[in-house]
Amino acid sequence: MFAVVAPAVVADPGKPAGNHARFARPNGVAVDAAGNVYVADGDNHTIRKITPAGAVTTLAGSPQNWGHSDGAGTAAVFDTPKAIAVDATGNVYVADATAATISKITPDGTVTTLAGSPASPGYADGPGLSAQFHFPTGVSVDSAGDVYVADALNYAIRKITPAGEVSTFAGSPGKKGGRDGTGTAAMFQIPTDVALDSAGNIYVPDFGNQTIRKITPAGAVSTLAGSPGQTGAKDGAGSAAEFSKPMGAAVDAAGNVYVADSDNDTIRKITPAGVVSTLAGSPGKKGSQDGVGSAAGFSNPIAAAVDSAGNLYVADSLNFTIRKITPAGVVSTFAGSPGQAGSADSVVAP
Repeated sequence: MFAVVAPAVVADPGKPAGNHARFARPNGVAVDAAGNVYVADGDNHTIRKITPAGAVTTLAGSPQNWGHSDGAGTAAVFDTPKAIAVDATGNVYVADATAATISKITPDGTVTTLAGSPASPGYADGPGLSAQFHFPTGVSVDSAGDVYVADALNYAIRKITPAGEVSTFAGSPGKKGGRDGTGTAAMFQIPTDVALDSAGNIYVPDFGNQTIRKITPAGAVSTLAGSPGQTGAKDGAGSAAEFSKPMGAAVDAAGNVYVADSDNDTIRKITPAGVVSTLAGSPGKKGSQDGVGSAAGFSNPIAAAVDSAGNLYVADSLNFTIRKITPAGVVSTFAGSPGQAGSADSVVAP
């Protein structure tokens, strides 16, 4: 392995700072209380940070240097990080899919392995590095510091305490299906993300079932929207709605759930009552256009995060960009340049 440090590009005052940066298949996004956006930049094997002004820096990891190693900043090594979350004190959590681990990054950029056995995929509950995951693709953290993980190829939702103790919160490891139920009586088919609301409910895009599942704090699993095995793009209430490979989810302060519906190239909105509508993008029409609602274009959007003002940030993976959607549905390109992969940071011109 070797490290390649990407040069920083000084932003042209005539162009948004973020557009000078480059990403390579951004997989996950998270927003902190100050409005900074964090990105799991999958094919660069790095964690990036974008300020509200659009300055992009590399927080941890080094482009083209992959594997698994703890360390500070660019000395740390990741292997295709898929998802990211940030807690109230600024700690960042990373679902490092191929490494089969969950990492923690402190605000000063120090990376440690919170749980999982590096490069040893499998299934085991237990403390820290003795636990095992199989391609973790989603991560979220609650106000108590408990971390929830979408353990995709174990077909389960796992829970990690602040002390690093791993347990199975919902789903039956190794058994895939679409059954509702409580705890391990429920079944998933490739759960790809986890999003928490203020009441502690968890929302899960169940990729293989084409559904969005809801898990209460007591572990009761139900199907919020979509119908198992039914693929499409229909809006509607509950099981009348359709999705096509939903991958990412986010929840706003009012309890609305936003879904990155990857194969439909759209962002969907689900009200607390389970009514599904298309917020942005047009089903089956790939593109990179900015615009309002269905006039905007996406290419395989796979993750979403929402800030305190209700703005939504989307990892638009095959456009190599981070998109921003206002509450009114206005879509813009927040960082990256459509169709231009790379690893360059950008800074705001003095």
